[in-house]
Amino acid sequence: MGGLSLAAAIAVMVLRRRLVVVSVSGPSMAPTLRHRDRVLVRRVPAETLGKGDIVVVTEPGPCRAGGSADTLGSPLVIKRVVAVAGDAEPAFLPEWARRPDGVVGPGRLVVLGDNADFSWDSRQFGTVRAEQVLGVVLRPLGSQI
Repeated sequence: MGGLSLAAAIAVMVLRRRLVVVSVSGPSMAPTLRHRDRVLVRRVPAETLGKGDIVVVTEPGPCRAGGSADTLGSPLVIKRVVAVAGDAEPAFLPEWARRPDGVVGPGRLVVLGDNADFSWDSRQFGTVRAEQVLGVVLRPLGSQI
């Protein structure tokens, strides 16, 4: 019985290191994800990230003039990957974030909210480092009340 309990405890510890639950705050990913939804996130290696993945990004970067990351009230944002290293830079990237060759740089991602009118994303903060990605959203878990 003791061995089974130890195995269960180890399994829980491993899962906690690989999986995390994150709460959605705000409308930027609607209708895919809504304010107060909870999502299950799996930590993944940066090199496995691809276009279409919904990711949780830590401290994405500077805001447009006059803003700051403190405005969000959280160091995490949930966005969709729309371009990866080697892809052409989307036209909406801020001029200051563009590279001379017009290609997303190594280890960089372009992310957008699904609800563009209410999203703080690569249109404001440019590309993000792939290692800033906490993980990929596996599935919604429902809403908090």
